[in-house]
Amino acid sequence: MRDFGAWGIGWILLVFCFAIALTPIEPVAPVTSTVPVELPQEESVPVVAITFDDGPRKSTTTKLLDALALREVPATFFLVGNRISGQEELIQRMHQEGHQIGIHTYDHVILRDLSQDEFEAQIQKSRDLLKSIMPDEEFWLRPPYGILDRQMAAWTDSPIILWSVDPEDWKDDNVSRIVQTVLEEVEDGDIILMHDLYASSVDAAIQVVDALLEQGYCFLTVEELLEYRGITPENGVRYREA
Repeated sequence: MRDFGAWGIGWILLVFCFAIALTPIEPVAPVTSTVPVELPQEESVPVVAITFDDGPRKSTTTKLLDALALREVPATFFLVGNRISGQEELIQRMHQEGHQIGIHTYDHVILRDLSQDEFEAQIQKSRDLLKSIMPDEEFWLRPPYGILDRQMAAWTDSPIILWSVDPEDWKDDNVSRIVQTVLEEVEDGDIILMHDLYASSVDAAIQVVDALLEQGYCFLTVEELLEYRGITPENGVRYREA
């Protein structure tokens, strides 16, 4: 399967999927708005959200963004706060190209082990960095390892985004295994968990996107997926699928 020759697929799916306008990156000024999007109009169209944790990393995240832009596919990125500094231009690009951006804590820590002050600091430090780039946006939380107890959920001032498909792409660099796992498990409304730190994960993600486009899936951000299903996101509530 070709990675970068899917123009035909993208045009066919435009009747169902929204188009993302690619705008020039402005590295000096913070972004204040995203590109308008249009949700699929056909209820029979299968929809899915593909998400990426642990970034950004310039080399692999840039390759992924290039591939997603070519296919006009949005994704959701949950960023680690201590990786944000120095990657502002890359994050601006994510935002301008219609991707959703969320928080994966500042230090990629298990939140269950923290006091309330420590918990809030992990979230707020990341939020402050992202707000300096996108002052008008909200940033939803994905807890590392999906671990969050009931008390911490009550402390969370955003929706909590988990997942329903996990190919454990961090375990090895077997692209075929990763792709096969996703394609065997994915269903309409799923949230797919992947990582943009590893070259093999990015290669697998591109193949997954191409395969699901061929199957007629439409890709949405997590926020758009919930909206499309008529779900109003609530702070402190966990969402695994829609």
